[in-house]
Amino acid sequence: MNIDDCINLDDLRKLAKRRLPKVIYDFLEGGCDDENGLDRNEDAFRRRPLMPRYMVDVVERDQTTTLFGQEYSAPFGIAPTGGIANYRWGGDLMLAAAAREANIPFVMSGAATASMEDLARVAPDHGWYQLYVAKDKAISHDMIRRAADLGLRALVVTCDVPVGGNRERNRRNGFGRPLKLSFASKLDALRRPLWFKDYLRHGISNLPNWAPYTTAGASAEDVATFVAQQTRASLTWEDIARFRELWPRHLVIKGIMRTDDALRAADAGVDGIIVSNHGARQLDRAPASIDVLPAIVDAVGDRMTVMLDSGIRRGSDVITALALGARFVFLGRSTLYGAVAGGQVGAAKAVSILRNEVDLVMGQIGISTLDQLGPDFVEWDPEALRRNHPR
Repeated sequence: MNIDDCINLDDLRKLAKRRLPKVIYDFLEGGCDDENGLDRNEDAFRRRPLMPRYMVDVVERDQTTTLFGQEYSAPFGIAPTGGIANYRWGGDLMLAAAAREANIPFVMSGAATASMEDLARVAPDHGWYQLYVAKDKAISHDMIRRAADLGLRALVVTCDVPVGGNRERNRRNGFGRPLKLSFASKLDALRRPLWFKDYLRHGISNLPNWAPYTTAGASAEDVATFVAQQTRASLTWEDIARFRELWPRHLVIKGIMRTDDALRAADAGVDGIIVSNHGARQLDRAPASIDVLPAIVDAVGDRMTVMLDSGIRRGSDVITALALGARFVFLGRSTLYGAVAGGQVGAAKAVSILRNEVDLVMGQIGISTLDQLGPDFVEWDPEALRRNHPR
C-alpha cells in the first residue's frame, strides 16, 4: 500500500507503523497506565449514533468555518504534537505547510522540533503556538513576545501536564533521553531503513524554541535536559492573567475538562478553550472529552469559543463534536500518521480524507452548512426530536 491507496486515516496509521521502529511507534500511539483512556476516547464517539434527516436539498454543501474572525476551509485543525522529528525529520513544517495549503490552522507544539520563526515563514496566516510554561517565568514571557512579534494567530496554553503521565510503553521500551535501545530494538530499527537513515543523519530531535535560553553551543541533549527541568513547573490562574496581559491576540487554554475551570477561564478573559484529555496520554482515568463537552458548552458556550480534541478518527466524529456544541476540533495522531507515512503529501492526504468524510456525512444527515447542526442530530430521544423539529 502507498499513500495514493489510502482511503481512511487508519490506512495512514498502518503505513506510519510500517515505517517506524516499535519503540518510536509506541511513543506516538501509546497512552498511560493501562491505556483504558485510549479506548474510552474512541468508544465515546462510537456510542453516539447520528440521526439523519431526509428529504432535504443537500446538493450544495459547505463546511467553511469562521474561527476567531478567520475563515477556514474545514471545521478542524492540526493539534500540537511534540517531538515530531523522532518520527519524520522536518515533520513539523510538513504539517504546517499542509495546513496552509488546506486553509486550516496548525498549532505548533511547545516541544516542537522546528522553531516558531520557521512556522511564521512557512504558514504565517495559519500558525498558532502552544506554550508549555517554564519555571523561569521570564522564558515563558519571552516566548510569548516572540510569538506575538511573529504575528502568530493564537497562543494556546496547555494546562493538563502538571506532572508527566505514566507512559508505561515508553518505560518498557527504554524510550527517553538518551534513547536506550535494547538489542531487539536495534534490530527492529535496522528493518526500517528510511527511519534509520534519518536517525543516523540527524540523531535525536532538537528543541529550537528553547535553545536561545540555554548556553551558547548547547547540544541537543543539553537543550532537552534543560527543557525537562524547566517544564516541571506549576501553571496557575495568576499565570493566565499575566499571559492575558502579554498576549495581544486570541488566547486559548487547552486541556479544560471541568465546568468550573471553564467558567474561571471565561472570567479571566480567555478567548477560547480546547476540551481535551491530551489524547489519553496524561490521566488514564480522565473521561473522554466528548463526554464532558455538552456541560461545558452549556456553562460557557455563550462567553467563549469552545473547541475539542482527543479521539477524532473520522469525519463523523467531527460532526458529532460540532453537533454537541464544539465550534471547532483538532486532531493530533490522525494528521501525524499522514506526515509520518508520506511527509507533506501524506499530511495533505490525511486532511483531504477527513474533509471528504465530513462532506459525505453532512449530506447523509441532511445539512448543507455546519450551522444547521445541533444536539438533535446525536440525540435519538423521540421527545427531543419533536421539540427541535416541530411540524
